[in-house]
Amino acid sequence: MRKRKEKKNKIIKICFAASSGGHLHELLMLRPLMEKYDSFLVTEKTAYPPPVGELNCHYLLQVNRRERWWPFRLAGNGLYSLIIMLTEKPDVVICTGVLATIPLCLLCKLMGKKLVFIESFANVKTPSLTGRFLYRFSDQFYIQWPKLKKYYPEAVYQGGVY
Repeated sequence: MRKRKEKKNKIIKICFAASSGGHLHELLMLRPLMEKYDSFLVTEKTAYPPPVGELNCHYLLQVNRRERWWPFRLAGNGLYSLIIMLTEKPDVVICTGVLATIPLCLLCKLMGKKLVFIESFANVKTPSLTGRFLYRFSDQFYIQWPKLKKYYPEAVYQGGVY
């Protein structure tokens, strides 16, 4: 009688990443998924702490491309993102953007991890800059409006997160 080898289920670790404000609010709509898996959150540090409860949270610098020093802030976020990726070791990064999270997403791909990008609910007719950039790197790309399919032909449309 041969014994069946049981496969051990690997626990997937997921990084949920978003800039502050509406992008973070969208991402927090995925809270049931956050609670199902070993998860942590990466967002921008603001004067208003995000409503994350017990969720482990890491903070990036806010980046506004209209400010003079934004490239240096983005570079700083690259360093923070590297530290986060090396210490947390996520298998997947799920991101709703924007600029501050790009270094994290690129490091995710460089380290051979999966990247899932969710285009913003606010982008009804035109793609976001972050979406256009990360589309080519994403393993899975979601849109929340069918009109965006012409910009992202391989994207998945399953409705909005709200």
